[in-house]
Parts: sequence; C-alpha cells; structure tokens
Amino acid sequence: MPTKLAAALFGTGMVSLGVAYHAVPAWQLPLLLLAGLAAILMITVGIRRHRPDSRVPWHLLAVAVALSAIGTTASRAGPAAERVLASLDEIGVGIMLAARPLLAVTLFWFVRLRTGGRRDRGGLLDALTLTSGMALLAWTFVIGPYLRHADLSADEAWVTMAFAVGDLVCLALLTRLLTTPGRGGRAALWLAGGILALLLTDVVTLVSFREDVAFLSAFGRIPLYAAAGLAAMSASMTELTRPAAAPSAELGRVRLALLALASLAAPAVLVFQARVDGGVFDLNVVAVLSACTFLLVLARMAGVMASHRQAMARERGLRGASAALVSAADADEVGDAVRTAVAQLLPADVPHKVVLAMAFTEPEQPVSPEAAAQSAHDRSTGTTARLVATREVDWAVAVRLTQFNTVLRCPLVLKDRPTGDPLVGVLHVGGPSWALRGLQRTLEVLATQIALALERIALSEEVTRRNSETYFRTLVQNTSDVILIVDDEDRVRYASPSAVQVLGAEPVGVRLPDIIHPGDRLRLADVLASVRGGAGTQQGLDFRAVGRRRTEVMLEMHCRDLRADQTVAGLVVTLRDVTERRQLERELTHQAFHDSLTGLANRVLFADRLQHALARGVRDSAVVGVLFIDLDDFKIINDTLGHAVGDQLLIAVAARIAGALRADDTAARLGGDEFAALVENVQDPGAVEETATRILAALAEPIVIDGESLQAMASIGITTTPEADTADALLRQADLALYVAKGAGKNQWRRYQSHLHDVMVQRLELRSALDHAVNEGHFLLQYQPIVDLETDEAVGFEALVRWHHPSRGVIAPDQFIEVAEESGLIVPMGRWVLDQALHTVAQWRRILPRARQPYVSVNVSVRQFRQQGFVDQVRASLDYAGVPPQALMLEITETLLMGDDEQIWADLAVLQDLGVRIAIDDFGTGYSSLSYLRQRPIDVLKIDKTFIDDMIGSAQQHALVAGIVSLAQTLNLTVVAEGIEDATHRQMLAQLGCPLGQGYYYSAPLDPTEALAWLRAPMPLAAA
Repeated sequence: MPTKLAAALFGTGMVSLGVAYHAVPAWQLPLLLLAGLAAILMITVGIRRHRPDSRVPWHLLAVAVALSAIGTTASRAGPAAERVLASLDEIGVGIMLAARPLLAVTLFWFVRLRTGGRRDRGGLLDALTLTSGMALLAWTFVIGPYLRHADLSADEAWVTMAFAVGDLVCLALLTRLLTTPGRGGRAALWLAGGILALLLTDVVTLVSFREDVAFLSAFGRIPLYAAAGLAAMSASMTELTRPAAAPSAELGRVRLALLALASLAAPAVLVFQARVDGGVFDLNVVAVLSACTFLLVLARMAGVMASHRQAMARERGLRGASAALVSAADADEVGDAVRTAVAQLLPADVPHKVVLAMAFTEPEQPVSPEAAAQSAHDRSTGTTARLVATREVDWAVAVRLTQFNTVLRCPLVLKDRPTGDPLVGVLHVGGPSWALRGLQRTLEVLATQIALALERIALSEEVTRRNSETYFRTLVQNTSDVILIVDDEDRVRYASPSAVQVLGAEPVGVRLPDIIHPGDRLRLADVLASVRGGAGTQQGLDFRAVGRRRTEVMLEMHCRDLRADQTVAGLVVTLRDVTERRQLERELTHQAFHDSLTGLANRVLFADRLQHALARGVRDSAVVGVLFIDLDDFKIINDTLGHAVGDQLLIAVAARIAGALRADDTAARLGGDEFAALVENVQDPGAVEETATRILAALAEPIVIDGESLQAMASIGITTTPEADTADALLRQADLALYVAKGAGKNQWRRYQSHLHDVMVQRLELRSALDHAVNEGHFLLQYQPIVDLETDEAVGFEALVRWHHPSRGVIAPDQFIEVAEESGLIVPMGRWVLDQALHTVAQWRRILPRARQPYVSVNVSVRQFRQQGFVDQVRASLDYAGVPPQALMLEITETLLMGDDEQIWADLAVLQDLGVRIAIDDFGTGYSSLSYLRQRPIDVLKIDKTFIDDMIGSAQQHALVAGIVSLAQTLNLTVVAEGIEDATHRQMLAQLGCPLGQGYYYSAPLDPTEALAWLRAPMPLAAA
C-alpha cells in the first residue's frame, strides 16, 4: 500500500476514533487503547519504509505512546475494576508518569541528532529561557492556583507537580528541537502539534478543578498518538535524525521577540497579581524563576558577543586568505594559503585536514564513474558546501581523509569560464562534524576566492604558454645558434637563418659531414649513428668547420633524435660558434698555471710538475731537486725606484733564471720576488748545486733598466730527493734552506741539512715564549748614558730592552728582536718600552736638579712607526708620564726613510713640531742620502759602532767619520758616536768636533737605580 494512502487512512481512522470517544463514553477505554496500538503500528511501518539514519528515537517514541495508552487506560479503568485490582488507578498514573521522561528522552535524542553533537550553546540557552518564562506563567496561572484550591493529598500534589515538571521538560526540548536551523518538514510539525495538544489538555485539566473533565485529559492523548503515527509515515521523518545546518550567529527577530517576552514574564506576573488578585502569591517562586531567566538572557548575550568576535576573527582570516590567494603564483601556493586559512577559521586545536582537488580538464585523463557523478552534481549545485560521509567522496580523496568520518565538501564553481566547464575543483575539509558545520558558510565564501585564484593562475599560464610559443619562434628566427634538421641520409632539410652567418653559405640540401672539417667527419658519423641507435642526446661535442671568409671555426654540437615526432621527423642538430670561447678558455687555462708578469709557471703548475717529477724519479731512479730563489733587497729597489722598474726587474730575473736551466727543468714564480726551480732527471745532488751556482752567476751580471744599472742578487735554498720523497717535504726543506742562506749574508746558496729543522723548531719555540713574555711583561729596560765629549757629563740615556727569560736568564735584544719583527710582537713590545722609559725619566727629572735632568732615547722599529695612530700614542704616553716632549728622542733606521711615503714624513714633522727629536740610528750602514738629511725633519745622526772601531787603524775610516761629523755640522745636525770603547776613541772624536758619544768607555747599560747613582757620581767614567 502506498505510504500516502496508508497515512490518509490512519488519519481518517484516528479522527473517527476521536469522534467515537466523545460520542460513546462506554467505549472510551477500548478506543483509547486502540488509538495507541494504531500509532505504534504506524511508527513501526514508517521506520521500515523510510529507514531513518537513526531508528532509536522513533522506537522510543513508540514505547512512550504504548506507556501513555496503557497508563491512561489503567487509570481510567480503576473505578470499574476496583474489585479486581484496588490499586489499578495508582498503577495507571505511575505508567502515565513514566511516559513523560521517555517522551523527553525521545525529544532529546531528536535534538542531539539534529545538532549532530554540535555545541549549539545559543539554541540551548534560548530554549531554557523560553521554558523558564513558560514555567513562571504555568506556575502562576495553572499549577499554583490548582495546588492552592484543589483538595489534594500530599501524594496527589507531588504527582501533579511531577506531571507539570514533565510537561515543562518536554516543552523545553520541543522548543530546542524547533529552534534548530532548517526545517524538519511535516514530521516535525506533526510531532510538535501532538505534544502541544497533550500539554494543552493537561493545562485545561488543572485549570478546571473538576473531576468530570478528566476524560478531556485522556482525550488529549489521541492527538498525540495520531501525530506520532502521521509523523512517522511522513517522508520528512528522516530529516529529524539528520544533522541540520550550522546555526546562524545572528539573533533573529522572532527569536529575539520570544526572548524578550520570556524576560518580561516575571514583571507581567507581578503586575497582574497586584492588579487582579490584590496581592502577590508565591513570591519566592517568582523571584527564583525571574533570576533564572535573567541569568539565561545574560548568558545568551555573552554568547552573541562571542559569536560576533568569532565572526570578526573569521572575517580577518578571510581577508588574510584573500591577500594570500591574490599573491599566489601557482596551485601549490593556493593550497598552502587555503590550509592556512582553514586552520585560522577553525577553533584552536581542532584536528582537520584539507584536500584541494583540481577538476579534470584533459579528455585523456581517466575518471571513475563515481567521480564523474560527483562532478556533475557539483556543477549543478554551485559553491554550496555539503557535509558528507568520507565514504561518499571520490576514493582518491577519501584515502587521504580516512582518519575522519565526515568531510565538508565545497565545489569551486565559476560561471562563464572560457573552457565552458564551470567546475574548477573541489575543496574537501575533514574534521569533527560539529566543527565543520560551523565552517560551512565561511567556506562557501572562501570557495569563490579559491576558484578565482585558480582560474587566474590557469589563465596566466595559458598566456605565458602562448607568449612562450611566440617567444621561441622569434628566438629561433633570431638566435645566433644554428638549428638544423637532418634526415636519415645526413642531409640538412631545415636550417635556421643564422646558419648562413656562421657557416658562410646556405646548408639546406647539403650533407652535414660535408660541412664539418675532414679530420672530424669520422667522429661525426659515430655520433649520428649513436643518436639514431637510441643512445640519447649527445651534447657538448666540438667539431671544426669552415666558416665565413674560409676561416676555420669551432662548433659545439648538440644532437637529439626527434624522428618519432611527426612535426620534426629527423635529427635536431644545434651548432654554436665557440671559436672565441675556446680561445679564451685556452688563455684562461694558461693564466691559471702561469705567472701573468713573467710567463713562468706559477705555484699551482710548479706543484703539479713536482708531483710528476717525483713519480718519474722513482721510476727512473733519478734525483729531483727543488730550488727556492728569493731576491735580496728587492723591496728597497721597488720602493725607491717604483713598481714599474720593479716589474721590469722581475721579468729580467725570470728570463735569466729560465736561461740558466736545462730544457727539462722548470722555472716558476711563486709570488712577489720569490722564484723556484725544479731540476729533474739528474743522477746526483751535485748537479742541483751546479744549477744554483749557474743561477747566481747569471744574476751577478748587472741588469740595465731605463738606462740605470741594477744589481739583482739572490739567496737560494736547495733540497733534493735524498733528503725527502714527498712534494710537501721538499718544499718545506727548500724554504728552510733559503731562510739559512738569507741569514748567512745573502747572494749565496745553502743546501738543506737535517739540523736546520731543529733550528727552526727552536725559533718557533722562541717565538711562542716571546709571545708569552709580551703578554706577561717579562722585559726590563737598561739605560746607557749619552755623554757630552767635552765635559764628560751625561745629557741623556738610550733605553735598551732586555728579555728576562725564566730559564735562560737575561737575553740580549740581538737574539729576539728579529723574531719580534717577523711576528709583529715588536709593536706591543715597543709600546711598553716607550711607556716604561718615559716613566723612568719622569722619576729622574723629579729627583735631579734642572741643570742635570737627562733626556731618554727610545728605538722605534719600522713596523711600529708605520702602525696607524703611532703619533697619537707618543703624545698620549708623554701626557701620561708628565714628561715634556723635549725629554724624548726617537731613534729610527734608514730603512724607514726609503721610498717616497709622504705619510711617514708627515708623521715625523708632527713629532718634531711637538718637540720630540728624531735620530737616525746606525747612520751610514744603509740607505744614506743627502736629500733626506737636508729636506726631512731629522735632528740627530748616530754613527754606527763599526765606523768607530776602525777609525784608529784606518785613515780611510777616520776620514769617513770626519766627513760625517762635518756634514752634520753643515746641516745643523747633532752627532752621537756609538761604541766608544777607550780614551783614544773619545780623544779622536772630540778632536773631530763630535759633540756626543756613548759606549762602554763611559758605562755599560745600567738598571734605573744604577743609572740614577751614576748620574749623581762626581766622575762617572768607567776608567776612573
């Protein structure tokens, strides 16, 4: 029987039962029971026919109808069956009372299914608020008057209260069910009508205060049974067990009006009772229910504000997502933006996963029937988000969302797309169903933006593709590379326009081997055969060919087999003219292994040839020798005569070194003025020594540059394979031998000896100890007097540094100054000497009378003077010690004055203007020039001890010293003679007019206290 016909017959039957129930009082109980059984039957039939998602609430509804029918029949049959069962009336009332909670459970189950477990706090608060208002009205106008006026026992009063509470709970749950979003259809209306009829008859029964209207209460069950049956037979009965759409965050006008009426119930009741009844009854009940209503309304308003804040947060998330989608350059970036947006739109810590499925646009792409059906449905529904079971989506998406039971599926649809298909893709979001329902509307808005972003990217890619086609077509027409298509007979079928420019003639119709140089044709044939044989693309191959003007060009070839491509049907050969590049590569390779100035091998090539020479030496049992060559005093020439002259000197030296070697040997420039020679294929080390002798002899001849004759002397260090068998060891030993040769007086060679390693180790240990001494201050100063040769009175002291070594005692400066210079430790050491000397002379000047206050002379190294800020350091030291600048003399060497460094001269001038005197130490042993004595800020000349030692027995030395003294007097310079050892030296210097002197004749270097005592002695001569 059709469902609609069965429902119509059932409805007609229930109406007939109702009429008979009213017309024939004697049949009331059987008719009431029959109505209940008919409703149960219809509920069972409706469940089987419509198959709702959950059958539990409908079965509960059937049980509630059964209990109601049985309980009502039992309670009404009590007087008639009093002799059979005296307590039947009470049992019936109990069964009827049990039907109320079961009906409430049924409604609660429907509410739970409709909300899908969603946290719809607002709907619950609305239902409770309305119920609270209705409860107040019911108590005021129904329950309260009934309890006050009816003659009830305590048990009857409690039963009445239980029925009233049950009715209010059912009313609250019915209100909650009806306030869920969406419509439950006719089934919900039938169910609501039946429950309201039941509640209305209960109210009428209580208001009447009469026993003869009790039949009306029983009669109210018939609409409930009829409504339950009709609701179950309605096709919309399945909607009551399906989740409804997410509730709106906004508070509608109708709901707001109902909440307002519920809130006004309490004051309305108070006004009514005061006006009509002349007093307020049950004030406590009114106050409690009024407070509950007020608190519920406040909670609802708080929920509205929270929903508003959540809506604002989602709006911000959508704005951020819009910005990210606008800037997305490809589908991956769109996916990242969507995942970020969904994470921001969902509540925190909600597990979820996003899958963005693109629509299939290529006809050859396989599509399952299920996916095709879904796509057709998506095109028809547009961007409406639907909550579906995970098993209902396409398997390719479902396998990625297996951890979730429900998926929010939102199609990405754009109308009027250029492709004609409105479906761009589908957005899937897996997660808890309650969270996904709250995301539905927001996701629909986001879906449109996603679709626009994907369409924009697709259109951009299409425009780029078309532009690329035009670009590559133009590129082929204008590229300098030659693009050829060669057929199976090696004949050129197509050539790009640049072929004539590169090859000098049109190659179309010509066989490719005829274009290539005859010497490379056999290799070309192998390459073409290899490509045709499936070897893949051949690239980076160089071939020679005859180009324009019959010149030979170098072509780089790339060959690819595209015979299977019908648009090409041949080999694609690309030729690029790399003639200039290959020439440049050869030049760069030469530069990488040769010195650009001299043309000799550089350090890299020298090391490589050394490795090969060692291998050949082991194979042939030959000796390999390495020579390190360093020009002596090249820096002086370079600084004095200029870098241009220095470069020409290096070129000439390189030529002479190469000329002194055999054809099998290698000459190299390692850098600066350092050269090296590799001697191989000799039978004994003596041949290597002979090579060093030839090199020194070749360099002994003067070299004329720009008309000026220059002497290029060199020091050479030698080592051979008998001393070492590895390249690193040979290089290290040659360097040590060179160091010994330079220390031995230069312009000579030295061969590596095993003890040189120990010397170098000692030197490194000395350097390490010196570094520690500088940091710890293990130095002391001694002072040697500078004496007026006429009066023999001290006018000053030279500060001489000594190293107080913890194990070796006091070390003289000639044993560590050179190491300090090399390591740079001379700078902090010199700073300490200057400060300590000024501190000492300051103490002397405070003790001694003004007439006998000496000055102090401090040696300054070249490296220390060139240190930035040296002048400021001297000024600061003077200020700190409280010594006038006139009490300080700085001794510099002639090496500092070589070259044309204006900064050096400027610093010397500043110091002289400050009052500090400048002395040239060891004058005459180095770069002696009259020009700098006349033009530069020099105050004192100190004659070296070597001149003083020989002036007694050598007339020439005596004349030389006399000339220096006379020259100084002419230039108004003061002279200090160093190394006065006896009275004869003093007498001769005094006769020559030398004003000042120092040496052991007067005193050895003294400690500060000894020097002060020496100053106070009446006759400070050592001879005395």
